[in-house]
Amino acid sequence: MGVVNVTPDSFSDGGRFFDARAAVAHARRLREEGADIIDVGGESTRPGAEPVSEAQELQRILPVLEQISDLCVSVDTRRPGVMRAALDAGASMINDVEGLRAEGAMEAVAKSDCAVCLMHKQGDPATMQRDPRYDDVVAEVSGFLRDRLERCMEAGIGRERIVVDPGFGFGKTLAHNLTLTKGLQSMKALGVPILVGWSRKSSLGKLVGRPEGERLPASLAMALLCLQRGARILRVHDVRETRDVVRIWEALESA
Repeated sequence: MGVVNVTPDSFSDGGRFFDARAAVAHARRLREEGADIIDVGGESTRPGAEPVSEAQELQRILPVLEQISDLCVSVDTRRPGVMRAALDAGASMINDVEGLRAEGAMEAVAKSDCAVCLMHKQGDPATMQRDPRYDDVVAEVSGFLRDRLERCMEAGIGRERIVVDPGFGFGKTLAHNLTLTKGLQSMKALGVPILVGWSRKSSLGKLVGRPEGERLPASLAMALLCLQRGARILRVHDVRETRDVVRIWEALESA
């Protein structure tokens, strides 16, 4: 899953693809580099980010979606109105950091045949990294995802349409993120694909002492470790390099 942030303030590439033409070109480049899914977002959810209005979010993403509807596109949004508009514009998947908790979100997805990613986060982007706490982060995140999965199925969203994301960096310390990564194997018991998003994140910077633009080796190392622990979708900024990692891992697994 290749990332296309149509925002001025995302943590990694904020502003680079804010122009619709630049975003479309980037999406097609990521597809050529090997992305199976293009994840388009119009609202930053980085730590400290302030929310935007639904109208702003739609104004950012719809011109992009209209030009890449031939691709497999996921839309990163937490708003039911944006979900409905994105699906009407040809999106194949909804990637919701709120896990379809907003009123009307589950209904918006249930009425379509799209895929959906249910993510865990603690708190809101503006404050979520101030003092996140868990008694057992793996058990609590797994429990939340299991509950959302069951609620989705009760609402008519088939299990085969659902992906889960433990939400690395969303209301979690470095220690929480590492513990969750070690515990990914246990989340396979949920019976749906696991998506992970470690790419370029600040936790990697804390581990290797490098700024965002120099975290590619760390991102690739974490991608491989997550694959080995059961992840099946990697949400990344550096598609070409990550695709090479996937190819090597697949070759070893099938040897």
